Amino acid sequence: MKKRTPFWQLLSESIRGNEQDYTRIPIKSGIILLAVPMILEMIMESLFAVVDIFFVGRLGEHAVATVGLTEAVLTIIYSLGVGISMAGTAMVARRFGEKKFQRAGTVAFQLLLVGILASLLLGAGGYVYAGEILSLMGAEEQVLETGKAYTEIIFLGNTAIMLLFLINGIFRGAGSPHLAMRALWISNGLNIILDPLLIFGLGSFEGFGLVGAAWATTLGRSLGVVYQLYHLLNGKHRLVVNRTNLKVRWETLKKIIHISAGGMGQFLVDSAAWIVLTRIASEFGSAAVAGYTIAFRILLFSLMPAWGLSAAAATLVGQNLGAGKAFRAEISTFLTARYNFIFLAAVTLIYLLFADTLAGIFAPQEDVRAIASSGLKITVLGYIFYAVGMVMVQAFNGAGDTRTPAYINIGVFWLLEIPLAYLLAITYGLETKGIFITIAFCHSLHALIALWFFRKGNWKFAKA
Repeated sequence: MKKRTPFWQLLSESIRGNEQDYTRIPIKSGIILLAVPMILEMIMESLFAVVDIFFVGRLGEHAVATVGLTEAVLTIIYSLGVGISMAGTAMVARRFGEKKFQRAGTVAFQLLLVGILASLLLGAGGYVYAGEILSLMGAEEQVLETGKAYTEIIFLGNTAIMLLFLINGIFRGAGSPHLAMRALWISNGLNIILDPLLIFGLGSFEGFGLVGAAWATTLGRSLGVVYQLYHLLNGKHRLVVNRTNLKVRWETLKKIIHISAGGMGQFLVDSAAWIVLTRIASEFGSAAVAGYTIAFRILLFSLMPAWGLSAAAATLVGQNLGAGKAFRAEISTFLTARYNFIFLAAVTLIYLLFADTLAGIFAPQEDVRAIASSGLKITVLGYIFYAVGMVMVQAFNGAGDTRTPAYINIGVFWLLEIPLAYLLAITYGLETKGIFITIAFCHSLHALIALWFFRKGNWKFAKA
């Protein structure tokens, strides 16, 4: 009988980044080895979101509203990055499961081509129409005056954001989440250091205000991409892009676009719904948008680690399907869902008990603090369902079936969430509480539907 590896040894191995064969090692060990660096990666991402809004919040509600409105629109670009990243995870994981490492490098190069081209086109459009974008989102005049330059810089630097998402997805598919973790720690660690310096200045240097936050983000994420490219090209890992991979492969590009379309679709549908919800919140003034933005920045602090844990399912499903082990892929998904349920159940209790205190840290203004606190208490009521749902979605994506979650998103987030939020917030006068109630309900329903489709098992036959 094979001796079980102690948890602390697995923890150490996961951070050091020893390359593993996730189609053969014990499933629980595989989940730990993959999930720990992914969770640490996402903790840093969520920590940056919280720290960023902490410093920006000191500039006033109009600055926070600018960040919230800009990010709502920027999620369109995020949707492309995440969609291509999903294709990267699924296709690279499948090649690793098949032990075709050279082909994985070819896939990685095609993914970079798609990501760079898409980001350049969208970034140029966002920079040119920054003011119009904020106006369309319902920004008040003062937000337009102080926020246009911030939005322009963020859009100009979107290639770094896109590549950070994309290459980390490639690393996860290859079973090297430690590289993704380190890239994000470098990136967001620099962001956190630069944020107060570039916003408020130091000594005789006065800082740039809100524009400084945009520069901190752009510089930090660019350094993270430099780190990623170094490890992708240096030839020290099983996944490497070398001269033999530097050819355009049209069949591979078509497969990337096919898988990415579903990934982009599911995130774009979710993002578009979020844009509409933010637009509805803007009907109640900058304080409402600021409270709404702060609530979700705080919520991200717990959701990002949960997504990190869930992402382990994508790699395990992709590699095991590549090795012809569909049952092992299914068991891996349900085990991951169990761990995620326990984690988010504990988080729910914390938010219900300490929502007022947490909101008060980031919102000095009483009206903004009340909205943020309300958002925390209501939204987490759906967390235990969402814990299972996000794992099911990652399993679909890891298998290369990105379309099923996209269709679920359309049904729940467009056909139900948007009209229900409008009805509760505006027609029935619940304002932001109506939006928060809608989010908790719809995300819970989304999780139950995703679980039902996963149990049907059609994802086992997806091509990647």
